[in-house]
Order: sequence, then C-alpha cells, then structure tokens
Amino acid sequence: MPLYVWALMLHGVLGGIDVILNHELLGRLPGRADTGEEEFLHSGREFVFAALFVSLAWWEWHGAAGWWIVVLFLAELLISGRDVVVEGATRILPVPERVLHLLLFINLGVVMTLVGLTLRGWWDLPAAVARADYGWASWVLSGMALLALGWGVRDGVNVVQRGRRPGA
Repeated sequence: MPLYVWALMLHGVLGGIDVILNHELLGRLPGRADTGEEEFLHSGREFVFAALFVSLAWWEWHGAAGWWIVVLFLAELLISGRDVVVEGATRILPVPERVLHLLLFINLGVVMTLVGLTLRGWWDLPAAVARADYGWASWVLSGMALLALGWGVRDGVNVVQRGRRPGA
C-alpha cells in the first residue's frame, strides 16, 4: 500500500477530531452568527477532501489525468489560506484547535509530497484513470469520503438556512 494512503487516513482522523472537538463542541460554529464565511469555507474543504479520499482510494491518475489531483490540492490550499485569515479575524482559537491545525498542516505537506512523488511517476504513463484497490484502506478512505461529503452538505445547508452569506 502506498505511503500516501496512510497519510490520507491520518489526515481524515485528524480532520474528524478537529471538526467534532473544535468546531462542534468547543467553538459551536454552526450556531454562531459570525461564522458564515468560516462555515462556507469548511464546507468547501470537506467537499475537496471527499473528492481526494475517494479519488485516491480506488484510482491511479496517469498522465494528464493527474491534474485532477493537483487541482484538488490547489483548491485545498486556497481554502485553508483564506480560512486561516477568517478564523483569526472572527474568533480566538482554543489551544486544542491551534495544535490540531498545526498537525493538519504538517500532515497536508506530507500527503502532498507523497502524492506528488507518485503523480510524478504516473505522469509518464498514457493519460488514463486506472483502477487501484488497497483493500481495507480503500474502504476506510471511502467511508471518510462519505463522512466528509455529508459534513460538507451539512455545513453548506447550515450557512444557507441561517442566511449567513459568506463574507457577510
């Protein structure tokens, strides 16, 4: 099993802890009136990771098809960059959240490096999306993709229902 699969699973676990502990229990973000843009960004990130988890659980992205993974990573970097600014402007982050964010950023660098090295090897192959199967780990990543997708919908619906426009 490729090392990036392990790093992705770790990212899913750390991200899940961040969402449940920091966003839900400590920060209570869904109920706050001042977190519309932050919740919108979190929703976008959750959709990106749902796509990354499922895309890398079951497929190899050969040749130009690998740009799909690159685009997802670029989207994550843009979202996270904006999220850091928004969080800092709207609330004081508790220590557990700051620590988890640090671990998530470190692990994101590991994931991007490992996937990037793999993409480099796939780049020389003819453009195709080839089937892959990492056994139980593919199923774990698929479960994480479903959880991320569900949470992304939940956060997005919350923003819309509360009338909290991003940036407002």
